[in-house]
Amino acid sequence: MMAGQSRKWMILMATMWIQAFTGTNFDFSAYSSELKNVLAVSQMQLNYLATASDLGKAFGWSSGLALMHLPLWVVMFIAAAMGLFGYGVQWLVIRRIVSLPYFVVFILCLLAGCSICWFNTVCFVLCTRNFPSNRPLAISLTVSFNGMSAALYNLAADAIDPSSYTLYLILNAFIPLFVSFAALVPILRQPVSSPLPSDVTGHDRFIFITLNIFAVLTGIYLLLIPSRSSQAKLFFCGAIFLLILPLGIPGIAYARNWFKDTIYPKILGNGSSFLLVDGDDNCEDVGGGSSHDGIVVLPANEDDKIENGVKGCLEMVIKSDRLGMLEEEHDAKRLICRIDFWLYYLGYFCGGTIGLVYSNNLGQIAQSLGLESSTSTLITLYSSFSFFGRLLSASPDFLRT
Repeated sequence: MMAGQSRKWMILMATMWIQAFTGTNFDFSAYSSELKNVLAVSQMQLNYLATASDLGKAFGWSSGLALMHLPLWVVMFIAAAMGLFGYGVQWLVIRRIVSLPYFVVFILCLLAGCSICWFNTVCFVLCTRNFPSNRPLAISLTVSFNGMSAALYNLAADAIDPSSYTLYLILNAFIPLFVSFAALVPILRQPVSSPLPSDVTGHDRFIFITLNIFAVLTGIYLLLIPSRSSQAKLFFCGAIFLLILPLGIPGIAYARNWFKDTIYPKILGNGSSFLLVDGDDNCEDVGGGSSHDGIVVLPANEDDKIENGVKGCLEMVIKSDRLGMLEEEHDAKRLICRIDFWLYYLGYFCGGTIGLVYSNNLGQIAQSLGLESSTSTLITLYSSFSFFGRLLSASPDFLRT
């Protein structure tokens, strides 16, 4: 039991790492000016390239089709391969090693954006399979780390070569692949999903609260790091340490509970948890049952009550105006007939556009203001507050649970 619980938290940590290093479209503004000069395109054409990176997510449905026929880890590495090819060839273009027409670069941006959506699908499936009772908390926590990707990549670029803006493309190409290898072992060792008792579910919520606190500390750390610091390597190592540190939180919590349930009673001399009952004692008070040869027998109507209760619960779920099977996949026809689906679609389509237009043009905004050297600072600020905004989305889920 404890081994399975620890493995599912390892998967959550791996999902956080994947999300933290696969939001590669957020650092587009760091190298967009260089890309504009190399391709000799207008600002409008550059905006189309930024749009292509985000438009690649429109083909995210393809990841669902892939999951119907391929293992989860294969889909993850296909996503990494798409990002490696999309960003890698763009790096060759921006370094003038190869020369490609504009529409080919557009397709490369489209492919790179599609890889992000494939990674997101992998993360959503991992959270859904391993945290069926606390699925909203798991998804909101892991998705929030996608917002800090630009800050992490900015810190990594400063640690390697602060003067090279094209370095972002190399990092975008290879880091998701390395993270996929790091996450492979936890994904392959997924525990078998099984119903959890209510006390374990409540204990999981406590761990989620602790993980959210550590996430806030990580975001504050990235926000307060000075831009273009001579200690960038040290600061980057500190950020990686903060991402790895939560690995020990579930283990400490489960070890504490194990000590409390097993060792502590023995220390007090109350290690035995058996209750000896004499068969001649009156057992009518125990659920209205009777005793025969030391065995407590419940009345027949008790079984009927339990069965009727289960039936009533199932009927309530099926008859209510909700999707019939909770946490299961549903066909596209039924999905597009739901008003809540279209509300979510419109909110995501319209709400995210303003932020994307701003983030994709941060490089040009800084350049027009004569603050080109401060582009990385703007990227870090935007990335950090994007992370905090995503993390706050978990508040309703905590209040509801």
